[in-house]
Formats: sequence, C-alpha cells, structure tokens
Amino acid sequence: MQQFDAVILTLVVLVALSVFEGKVKFPFPILLVMTGALFGLIPQFPILILDPDVVFLLFLPPLLFDAASRTSWHDFRKDMLPISTLAIALVFFTTITVALTAYYFIPGFSWPLAFVLGAIVSPPDAVAATGITKGLGLNKRVVTIIEGESLVNDASALIGYRFALIAVNTGTFALWQAGLQFSILVCGGILCGVASGYIFVWMHKKITHNSITSTSLTLLTPFISYILAERLHVSGVLAVVCTGLFIAWRSPKIFSYQTRMRSRSVWDTLIYLLNGFIFLLIGQQLPDALKELGKYPLLMLLAYGLLVSLVVIIVRVAWVFATAYSHKLFWGDAKTAGSQEMQDEMKTTWRNVLIVGWTGTRGIVSMATALALPLTLNSGAPFPHRALILFLTFVVIFVTLVIQGMSLPLMIRILALKPNLQAEKEELELQLLVLQNTLHFIEHEIPVPMEDDVKRQIKASYEVALVQLQQKIKSDRNLQPAYLDEVPWLAVPIAPILMAQLEISKFRRELLIKLHKDSRYNYQSIRKLEQQLDRDDLALNHVLKRGDE
Repeated sequence: MQQFDAVILTLVVLVALSVFEGKVKFPFPILLVMTGALFGLIPQFPILILDPDVVFLLFLPPLLFDAASRTSWHDFRKDMLPISTLAIALVFFTTITVALTAYYFIPGFSWPLAFVLGAIVSPPDAVAATGITKGLGLNKRVVTIIEGESLVNDASALIGYRFALIAVNTGTFALWQAGLQFSILVCGGILCGVASGYIFVWMHKKITHNSITSTSLTLLTPFISYILAERLHVSGVLAVVCTGLFIAWRSPKIFSYQTRMRSRSVWDTLIYLLNGFIFLLIGQQLPDALKELGKYPLLMLLAYGLLVSLVVIIVRVAWVFATAYSHKLFWGDAKTAGSQEMQDEMKTTWRNVLIVGWTGTRGIVSMATALALPLTLNSGAPFPHRALILFLTFVVIFVTLVIQGMSLPLMIRILALKPNLQAEKEELELQLLVLQNTLHFIEHEIPVPMEDDVKRQIKASYEVALVQLQQKIKSDRNLQPAYLDEVPWLAVPIAPILMAQLEISKFRRELLIKLHKDSRYNYQSIRKLEQQLDRDDLALNHVLKRGDE
C-alpha cells in the first residue's frame, strides 16, 4: 500500500510540474530530476523503491518502442555506420576508460567492479536525448544519429554489464566467450525483433477496422517482443527497437486513420507519464545512496563522481571528433535532393560534430542498471561498493543532464547554428507535390462521373491552396505548413461531392504511401501530412454517417 501511495504522489508531483514545461529556461527533464532529489531529502515523502527487474520490464520496452516508432527507417539505415560506431565501439571504449579511472583513482575497486561501473554509465539514454534535443532546431542528420545511437547502445552496455557481473562473482573472464555471446545476443535480438514485427504487422492487417483493439495491441507489442527475446536469451532491447522500426516502416499501410489518431493520443499520454516518472524516480534515489555511504566524506564522494563524469564527457567528445575526421566513411556528407541551401544545411561541419559529441546525457538505463545490482554475491557476501556505484551513477546522470543539457541551447547560440529550415521547406514541397498530383487526379483520373461545374468547384478549393503554398515557398517567409483547414464542402449536391472526396482521399493516401516507400521526403514531413489526411478522413466519415441516418 505504501508503494502505491508513493506512485500516486509521484504522479501528482509530475502533473503539478507539467505547468512549468515550456516556461523554464532549461530542459524539463532537468527540473524533474532536481525536484525528485529535493523530495527525496524530505523524511515524510514516501520514496518509491521498485524491483530492478520491474524497472527494466515496465519502463524500458515502451520507451524504446515509442522512440523507435518515431524514427525513420530510411534515415536510420542511411546513417547506420556512424550510429553503430557510437552505439557499439564508443560504448565499449567508454566502459574501458571509466574502468581504468575507477581502478586507479577510487580505492577498493577491483577490475571487475571497475568494469561494472563503466558498463553502467557508458550508454547515453534515448529518453534523455530526446528530451534534451527536442525543440532546438538541430540539423536533421545530427538528431537522427543522436537518437539512433541511443536506441542501440543500451544493448551493448547491458551485454558488457552482464559479463562484468559474471567476472565479479567468479573472478574469471574469457574474451572469446564474451565475443561469441555478444554476437549471439545481437543477432538473435535483431532476428527476434524482425520476426515479432512481421507477426504484429500481420495481426494489425486483420483488425484494420477495430481501432480500440489495434491500439491495445500496440500497447502490448513492446512487452511481448521484449519478454520473448529475453526468454530466448537474446537481447530484448534490440528486439524492441527492431520491432518498433519495422512496424513504423509499415504503419502507413496497416493502420487505419482511426487507429492512428487513437493510438497517437494514448501513446503521447503514456510516454509523457513514463518519462516524467522516471526522471523524478532518478532524483529520489540520492538520499538512500548517501545513507549507506556515511564512512565517506561528502567532498570525496563528489570528487569521485565528478571525475567519472568528466571522463565520460571528455571521452565522448574526443571519440566523436577523432572518428569524424579520421576517415570520411563515418561522416561522409549525405546526398540530399533539393536546393543548394538544403544541401549545405545537411553537410557535416565541426559545429555539428561538437553537438553530437556534447549530447551524451545519461538516464533511465544507467539508473535501472545500477539499481539492478544484486545485494549479495553468489557466495552470500554483500556486493562490494554497491551503494558507491549507485551514487556515482546518480552523479554522472545529474552532471550530464544539468551541464550538458542546460548548456546545449547556449552552445547552439554561441556556435551560431541556424535553425533547421530543411524540414519546413521539405514539408511544404511535399504538400505542393500532393496538391499538384491531386489536381491532376481530379482532372484526368477520378473514376466518379461528375458534371463540369461540380468538377470545377472541387478543383477550385485545391487550386486556392496550391496558389497559397506556391507563394509561401517563393517568398520564403512564414514557413509554416499551410494545410487545408478542412475537407472542402461546396454548394453542390452532396452525393457527387462525397463520392469524389472518397476517391481523392484514397488517391492521396496511396500517393503518400508511395512517397514513404521511395524515401524521397523526410519521415516527419510525411507523418505530419498523414495526420492531416487522417483529420480529413475523420471529417468525411462524420458526414457519411450523418447521410446514412
């Protein structure tokens, strides 16, 4: 009952703090962590203590699945090399560097314990990265690499953590066995995720016209994929990510507009609550960790934490710069269609490299992994330095969130990075293409027989939108997408209009699916236009229902 009270009270605090979102001058996750730490120091405040396995199972799958479902597979595949270099090589390099630091500078740390700490703090977090970079107008490729890295690196870190724990318990470590096991976990996780994606896509196709059931299935998908992979002793993290990417790639064809609109609202609410809850939970862990470290002077503990944090930050920045400029294969400039301005915006510069290097915030995965440390060894002895590892992890999370998170907007201003205008321009060009093709369809291909005056009036509304869009693109001002406010209803008999709108909606939907497959336009631009088509279909469906009554 006390745990339930703590959950409710934490959610109440989260809802209360949501009033300040967008009003504070620093990223909202930082406010949540600081508030959690403050409440954790209040004796009367019920501190929530969750089982580590519950933290992994309850929070990690839906958060990773949501992040993956919002990621473009085309962009992810295009930047697979830099993403994998950061998510695998940099994670292991950070683990080794932190282990060296802990072994030589923190008394009492053996090599296995040092590697445990390194594996815990090595992966940047998907939730933290998304929360920090949101709304900063970063280069699209920078965002793709940062978010793509944070999706995959958890698997690398958790595998390293698993082998470090084995070494702590047994005192032995075989590199060839670790390498073989790593390959099995990674390949198995990917295969399991893709297979789960196929199965869920097939299931969604069978329930297209039941949005409640389909939305419920999306909520179960990450948990089923994660549990299935873990039962098969492969990476559940990679399985969830692959399932999310696969379903997102097929989503335009398998989801009805009702399912998309319903699930979008449900998932936005769920992810908001989970994100906020996690960051508050991270802050609440500080007092308990400090209670168990009474024998250490506070300044010494802070010095150890700052040392590890500094190593984590410096290693990432140095690695990103060294890799970026050592060979062009890593950051070779992406080929981008469009104007010269758009192509220049996508080119790699030292400013973009610095932003990637600086955005290495740690979060839920590191905290959950530290909490998952066993209380005792296999021999029954207490796990050595568990409280210290937990405290150091908290310091690294707090430092990277506060220092890197709060300084990122300032750094963007100092570096004079221009807002990412490519996405807005590409979105307008996509709308222009769809409008032009729609007009051609109405004029030459629509299968509904119509009188000339009906056709002219239907075309007129689209022609007005087309002219307005062309003027916006030409003037290059006010680059806000100019969607049709609603489905154009005209002063003509309703039956021809409805039949024409049904065919036009079907055509626009098929055209958008084709553009999605061709990867000619940004995934987010396609999703925004898809949302507008969903609203148009909803309005059309209401009119059809009224006509049947």
